[in-house]
Amino acid sequence: MAAADWLGQYDNATSFLYKQGDSKLTAGESFPPELPQKHLLTISSFTADEIEKIMRVALAMKQSRADFFNTGFDRFGDTLKGYSLLTLFEKPSLRTRVSLEVGMHQLGGQAIFYSIGDSPLGVKESIEDTGKVLSRMCQGITARVKSRKAVRALAQVSTVPVINALDDYGHPMQMLADLQTIIEHKGGWKGLTMAYFGDLENNVTYDLMRLAAVMGFNFNMAGVGEIEKSVWADVEKHAAITGSKVQVCKTALEAMSGVDVVYCDSWMSYGIPKEEEEARKVLFMPFQVNAELMKFAKPDCIFMNCLPAARGMEQTADVIDGPQSVVFDQAENRLHAQKAMLVFLMNPRRFNEILGLGPVPSVCHAPDAV
Repeated sequence: MAAADWLGQYDNATSFLYKQGDSKLTAGESFPPELPQKHLLTISSFTADEIEKIMRVALAMKQSRADFFNTGFDRFGDTLKGYSLLTLFEKPSLRTRVSLEVGMHQLGGQAIFYSIGDSPLGVKESIEDTGKVLSRMCQGITARVKSRKAVRALAQVSTVPVINALDDYGHPMQMLADLQTIIEHKGGWKGLTMAYFGDLENNVTYDLMRLAAVMGFNFNMAGVGEIEKSVWADVEKHAAITGSKVQVCKTALEAMSGVDVVYCDSWMSYGIPKEEEEARKVLFMPFQVNAELMKFAKPDCIFMNCLPAARGMEQTADVIDGPQSVVFDQAENRLHAQKAMLVFLMNPRRFNEILGLGPVPSVCHAPDAV
């Protein structure tokens, strides 16, 4: 299904309209609430209104790229012209690196890859000095790291946006792609219930919980793992406003009953020792998503996995390769959702200029209504 262009005729994202010159903490540790620069550390760093706006722009950017191959013109092609994004990687990546580099290129800017796997932040040079230097050379920083401490330390000293490209506490860029995919296939998110199966003590689970609470849809979980108290506190704070119901269910069947969206993540996250893999398989197998379990979801339910996926483990091949699977739309949307997010954070004035009229759908409609 083609993505709707929510900017439509009202956007002013064409270049000729611009004037020349525009341009792991412990559960008890807290992060300073007042920062001089907007950062994206978890998905709850954004408000629901900010996320809606990013979705509107992301959908328009996706349509513009589709038009580009017919017209040779992308009206967002110079939105970040002259901008540089430094991408720090401590953990391996495919979708994250490619989507960031391609995205910055499509927006007229550049992404610079830098591996910190062999040169961790804060070792050769203090985090404070690194943040100050990078802030003078780049207009944004993404960091895909093992520990949340590195991202937060960098955010405290940087005067340009710091974006969490994955740590042990959240995966906010994936959340934006997930929500865009839900909008495209379900027409919106209000009134929906998502079910997640597998490892409950991981970054994707934590940010899915936050996303549900911030945006106001319901979220069932079934699996193994202890969710950090600080995550529950964040979720409860937002759910009290939106009315979202976020809960851990006792069985996979209970979690799956009547849901609109089913979500899995790998049981073998990066860094899991090889000798632990067999034990984890035994632990998580009662929560495998298979065709029999999918029968208890709504007939028009969609299946999601943030990839990489292992057929025969977190889900069976007939599920991920079946007609309800949207995993490759989900993967593609990393590109479009991140582009909108980068403009929002790195050039907020330009983002507001290109923001069109008309709300993104907030009530679940049939896909044809999108």
